[in-house]
Amino acid sequence: MPRMKISKEFKFDSAHWLPHVAPDHKCARMHGHTYIVEVHVEDELDPKLGWVLDFNDLRRHVEPLIDQLDHRVLNDIAGLENPTAEFLALWLWNQLKPNLPQLSQVVVKENPTNVCVYSGE
Repeated sequence: MPRMKISKEFKFDSAHWLPHVAPDHKCARMHGHTYIVEVHVEDELDPKLGWVLDFNDLRRHVEPLIDQLDHRVLNDIAGLENPTAEFLALWLWNQLKPNLPQLSQVVVKENPTNVCVYSGE
């Protein structure tokens, strides 16, 4: 069967600051984003069911993590003390991958033009 990739998009609002930038950098101050996260999985198409993974199953894996991030200060979450988009993508990957082996990519968008894509090591 062919290999296919599916993705699901999630949205959350959070505040953060970047602790390692220069004090006069605008991101050194507390600010917020409406983040968009895309979670991509890739696997063989199931010939009977006709899908790679049920979108509801994908949602069940991701939503508990989104709930941990939504309307929070990201710096207060273990592993996100320096909550760049890159570290957020890595954090999500590390949380998801053990229970979602088909995970192929995590995309974090701070806004429409600031995007991080992580596809594993």
